[in-house]
Amino acid sequence: MRNFRKYIRKYGKFFSVAILFLTIEAVCDLLLPTVMSRMIDNGVARQDLPYIYRLGGLMLLITAAGAVAALIRNFLASRVSQNFGAELRSDLYRKIHTFSFQTIDKFERPSLMTRLTNDVTQVQNFVNGLMRIFVKAPLICIGSLIMAANLNPHLAVVLAVVVPLVGGLIALNMRIGFPLFAKVQHALDRINGTTREYLSGVRVVKAFNRFDHEMEKFDSANENYQERSTIAMRVMSVFSPGVMLIVNFGIVAVIWIGGIRVDAGQMQVGHIMAFIHYMTQILFSLLMIAWVFNMFVRAKTSAERISEILSVNESAERRESVGRAAVDGTGRVDFENVVFSYDGASGDPILKNITLTCLPGETVGIIGSTGSGKSSLVQLIPRFYDVTGGAIRIDGQDIRSFDPHELREKIAVVPQKSILFTGTIRENILWGKEDASSEEVRDAARMAQADEFIASFPEGYDTLLGQGGVNLSGGQKQRLSIARALVRRPEILILDDSTSAVDTATESRIKEAIRQYARGMTCLIIAQRITSVMDADKIVVLDNGEIVGVGRHEELMQSCVAYQEIYRSQIGKEVTAHV
Repeated sequence: MRNFRKYIRKYGKFFSVAILFLTIEAVCDLLLPTVMSRMIDNGVARQDLPYIYRLGGLMLLITAAGAVAALIRNFLASRVSQNFGAELRSDLYRKIHTFSFQTIDKFERPSLMTRLTNDVTQVQNFVNGLMRIFVKAPLICIGSLIMAANLNPHLAVVLAVVVPLVGGLIALNMRIGFPLFAKVQHALDRINGTTREYLSGVRVVKAFNRFDHEMEKFDSANENYQERSTIAMRVMSVFSPGVMLIVNFGIVAVIWIGGIRVDAGQMQVGHIMAFIHYMTQILFSLLMIAWVFNMFVRAKTSAERISEILSVNESAERRESVGRAAVDGTGRVDFENVVFSYDGASGDPILKNITLTCLPGETVGIIGSTGSGKSSLVQLIPRFYDVTGGAIRIDGQDIRSFDPHELREKIAVVPQKSILFTGTIRENILWGKEDASSEEVRDAARMAQADEFIASFPEGYDTLLGQGGVNLSGGQKQRLSIARALVRRPEILILDDSTSAVDTATESRIKEAIRQYARGMTCLIIAQRITSVMDADKIVVLDNGEIVGVGRHEELMQSCVAYQEIYRSQIGKEVTAHV
């Protein structure tokens, strides 16, 4: 609940006003049976028409007051619940944005999507219901009990039996329902995950004719969701008929006992009618309460899942950060005995005792076999992940002492997988620098060898891209990603296998342009092709998370067996190692 205190403070006043008008509405509903009872016993029985008119007018006024109160309450309930839902969803999205990759991996992306959409909607609907029927039902129930007991204490004995039985059913409802709806939400996570995986890999599915396989996976997840939802709803469906049965037995008992007492002259007919009306109100109130608890069980499950997100404090964005602004520097990067594991200190290290210096203006190539830790190494620099041991320093300062936003302003990253966003080509390049001029955008595109293919489009830089750049080839997407990084003019440029989809001639032109552009800039190039790093100022060879060689191409050909093996496998020439 502490995670929702902010919203309670902000919307508590409007909520209280809505409850006030809801209470007025409930009081109006409770007064009507009593007024009707007096009309029957004192007006109809005595054929007093003026008395009937007076009480009839009073009932109209009470009904009108209840209607006005309901109108105001509905307006406030809609406003509060919608604003609360929008703000909660926004805060949740903002919180997820601060997560490190480790935290995101722990929650899984489909689950985060479900929490951001379905779970927020469940809580929002519950808040809306609180200001409508959820609070009104208990008020009507308790008020009807008081009014009925005050109207005729003898018939109130029936209520003393009915209410505890219904209360026991509701308690059992909550005890059984909560774990069932928790399983339903997890099953929904699985459906979202399966759907997301299919949509992100739809080209591969179609290329290999694996739609039937994906359909089986979805059907399995869908059937699991259906099964769990059916079990939950079946269990919940027992309670409403159970409540109705108990209350109807109570109404039968009231009519039976009341008939005996009326026949004996100990009770008036109006009392029985009013009592039956109160019993009916109690019936519907208890049914609503049972439904409220069903909604509460779902909302409680969703609220706990949302709280898991809002309660996360440990993340690479904040841990050990003192919020110091990153001062202007030269872009020197030092790795000091760096150890890293995706599972923290308890996991097997991906990187082991990495000690390396990247000087300003230096181009550092990083190469190694698949799984050697190349991408993991450079992801530590902008603090996508935090080191498990050791330290990384930029211009002599531990990166954990920088404000993350300021730190990343010094760095531009071209990721291994090119990610573009829905919008124009210009807007995608401006991601690197929002206030870049048109000339800066074109210069960055020319250096990335993207200007030529952009110019071939009828709308040029204003060409609209589909989601993920679906209307571009892999090489074109990589070149736009490079342009996006270059327009920033960072102190540190990281190219993570960013030219794998372009031809060798285009790669050479890109490297030459970056070499001219990146004078004084620290440039780290990760590559699978040895030709991409052969002319680097320094080449770092990784093997199984460890540095096994550092030097220029000629030096490594003499001293590093792992580098020689990569050279032979890719260039196709036998090289004799000189030890």
